[in-house]
Order: sequence, then C-alpha cells, then structure tokens
Amino acid sequence: MMGRLGEEAARHPFPLIFATISGAHLYGFPSPDSDYDLRGCHVLPLRDVVGLDPGRETVETTVDDQGFELDLVTHDVRKFFGLLLKKNGYVLEQLYSPLVVVSSPEHEELKTIARGCVTKHHSHHYLGFAETQWRLFEKGRPRLVKPLLYVYRVLLTGIHLMRTGEIEANLAMLNDQARLSHVADLIALKRNGPETSVLDDHKLDFHRGEYERLCAELKTVHESCTLPDVPRARGALNDLLVRLRLRSTT
Repeated sequence: MMGRLGEEAARHPFPLIFATISGAHLYGFPSPDSDYDLRGCHVLPLRDVVGLDPGRETVETTVDDQGFELDLVTHDVRKFFGLLLKKNGYVLEQLYSPLVVVSSPEHEELKTIARGCVTKHHSHHYLGFAETQWRLFEKGRPRLVKPLLYVYRVLLTGIHLMRTGEIEANLAMLNDQARLSHVADLIALKRNGPETSVLDDHKLDFHRGEYERLCAELKTVHESCTLPDVPRARGALNDLLVRLRLRSTT
C-alpha cells in the first residue's frame, strides 16, 4: 500500500517537503474499510507567491479507485509554518507521523525546528477537539465507536504532550502507559469491524465519566507542565522559509 500512496504523492503538482499518513492508520485503529489520509507540506514556486494572483496555498485531492480511497491535503510552507506557530496539534502530528510516504532533508530539519513550537497551550487544542468529538458521539444515533476513540486519542495525546513535550498520536501506544482496558476493547472493536462500528448504549455513563476524568487530568498537567508559554522557533522557521523560496525560482 505504501507504493500506491507514493505513486499518488508523486502526482502532486508542487515539490513536497513531506507527506505522511494521518487519520485512523496513524491513530492505531483503522477499520478494514478505512480510507487513507495523507497530509503534507509543499513549496509553491516563487512566481506564485510574488505575483498578483495567489498560488494554491492548500492542495486537496481525493481518489476512489476500486476499494482504494485516499484523501490528500497539503499546505504551502508559509501556511504550514504559520500553523506550527499556533496551538495546532494537527500539524505537529502530521509532521512527526512515523508513517512517512515522502521525506526530504528539509523535513528532518523542520522536525528539529518544530520542537521549539510546542507550548503548554497546545492543551487547549486537545481539550477543544475532545469536546467536539464527545458531543458528536453523545448525539449520535446510533452511537459510533469512532468518535469515542477520537475522544480518548486526543485526550491521551494531550496529556502525553504536556508531560513529555513529545507528540504521540497512536492510541494503542498511548494506552500501553495508560492501561485502560476499555480503550483496548474499543480499539479491537474498531480494527475488526466496519468504520461505522456501534457502541452499546448501556456503556454511555461509564465513558462519560472517563471523558470528564481525562479532561480534568489534562487540565491538571497543563498547570504543572514546564513547556513554554510561547513558541521559540519563529526565527528558525523564517530562515527555512526564505531558503526554500529562494530555491524555488520556476
């Protein structure tokens, strides 16, 4: 499958700094019928950023070919670097995804620089996303396992980030430390069933309690963590951006 993903990435209209697998495959709970989410960062040619007409800051492509489904989204380096300077956990997870389809020396440099983009306020990203997914799960009829897994995934990722300063988006690996048997059961249900696997309603109160407990834990580790309040990598990102632009003259 990596070969097919590489072929699709090679069709991208602009040079790629990186392209990695995100979504359920990164998070450790793909269903047999899960599609592939490919995310990355591209470099627009100089003429597309200095002319009157703006270039394609974001490129989105979908593929549906005989059971192979792909959703590819990449951002130009300026937009991607700007997102890194905000409390945006998505771009950090994409950058540090171990499921690499396309890489480059600049990808490795960016991973080093982006360590200076992590702040204690990334906790707000994970709390907000968890709240959105919990509401989606709670209002669903029937209630699906997928949004509930996202709730656990983002909260445990946020807690891990506040404690270590490191990104870990794979729920199964996070649960090796958390040791939550109900999370392991949900992962197994999702991996072995369809994308629309359903949760028994009688377990709702238990999971609501766990959601509230993990939210409280994330808020607690936010208060005690030693991560900086603001990113420290703006200068290094600007330097890399300028070098990339100067190389892209066609």
